[in-house]
Amino acid sequence: MSIVVVGLSHKTAPVEVREKLSFPEATVADALKKLMTYEGIRECLILSTCNRVEIYTVVEESVKGTESIKQFISEYHNLSREALEKSLYIYPESQGVRHTFRVASSLDSLVVGEPQILGQLKDAFDFALKAKTTSTVMNKLLKKAIQVAKRVRTETRLAEGAVNISFAAVELARKIFGTLDEKTVMLLGAGEMAELAARHLLNNGVKTIMVANRTFERAVELANEFKGSAVRFEDFPAELVMADILICSTGAPNYVVKPEMVHKVMKERRHKPIFMIDISVPRNIDPATDKEDNVYLYNVDDLQGVVETNVQGRQQEAEKAEDIVRQEVETYLQWERSLDAVPTIVDLREKIEDMRKRELDKTLCQMNGISEDQRRAMDIMSQAIVNKILHAPLVVLKQAAANPEGGDVISIARKIFNLDRELKKPSHVHEKGFGSGTTVEEKK
Repeated sequence: MSIVVVGLSHKTAPVEVREKLSFPEATVADALKKLMTYEGIRECLILSTCNRVEIYTVVEESVKGTESIKQFISEYHNLSREALEKSLYIYPESQGVRHTFRVASSLDSLVVGEPQILGQLKDAFDFALKAKTTSTVMNKLLKKAIQVAKRVRTETRLAEGAVNISFAAVELARKIFGTLDEKTVMLLGAGEMAELAARHLLNNGVKTIMVANRTFERAVELANEFKGSAVRFEDFPAELVMADILICSTGAPNYVVKPEMVHKVMKERRHKPIFMIDISVPRNIDPATDKEDNVYLYNVDDLQGVVETNVQGRQQEAEKAEDIVRQEVETYLQWERSLDAVPTIVDLREKIEDMRKRELDKTLCQMNGISEDQRRAMDIMSQAIVNKILHAPLVVLKQAAANPEGGDVISIARKIFNLDRELKKPSHVHEKGFGSGTTVEEKK
């Protein structure tokens, strides 16, 4: 069995391609079940977000499994194979494991360190569990990926620091106010970046929002969206007294917020701090307003400086995170390789146990007049002898399975003991000798 990941992302395909291959939430369960009908697919999971569409599988054989996945994508979305080939990437075996861990840890995201992808991967895992399209190997892979992501978040500072203008505004606001709870925002103008900054502020505790725009109908529309209030543009100086945060993006060619206006506002606010973000180019807030006490004015370049500093910091932390991923990939691969020994161990135990029972029965048939206790004692003794004889070979097999070159040892063992059944790694196996009903997965 092998892990294979096939997909495309913001790195390999534009949005007009990604949207053609997306799997809306309502269709995922059906898509998973259809994929399971394709040749060689044993387990599967589908991750579909705005930035990526990826299919995670456990297949019988990498090359054939990859072909089945491509065929599924082509047929499910009614697209030619030629159109797909240009955008798809393929990560077989250890590459697939590494990619899974990097995705979960947000090392492969458009914004490295963003937290949303882990939640999206967890949701995809839940869908697959409910659809019953995962088993031992995929379950282990996804649980390990979640652990790796948590380790990266705990042991590095990858997620710290805003890495876009809107988040930088939130970060600076927190530094000024400590907490954003119960704060009021005024959105002056309806620029896209200013609107996004307002959304982030609201999501981080800001209580209310006022929207002022030269086109009052647009102000009303946006205010309704934010569950706030609309302000006529000519009235914004009077309403600014109520605002703790001003986000300005009017598109005007000159200053619309001037020092004398701000001086009057601050006097009425009794000099309570106000945070002003000028995202306009050209600027709409006169830089001289920053001279007023308790006025904190930042323009788009100031915010960009915060972003660049944080991006550099994240790049350094990303190197630490990549080291963690490398360590965890090897740990997972050792577990996966250990599954190779299980069928041989099971076959060997069954063969020796069958021989033990036959020889014991033959001996007991020749011994007339012995008691039940004596029969039981001979049975226990023969089991003990077999366990002692098998102990060393089983230890060697398990150690060999954890080694990338251990396949030769397993093959030799099958020849020596004449275990002629085909060696397969089942998706869910029980190994005798670890107690009734104990799975390899549970032991780990």
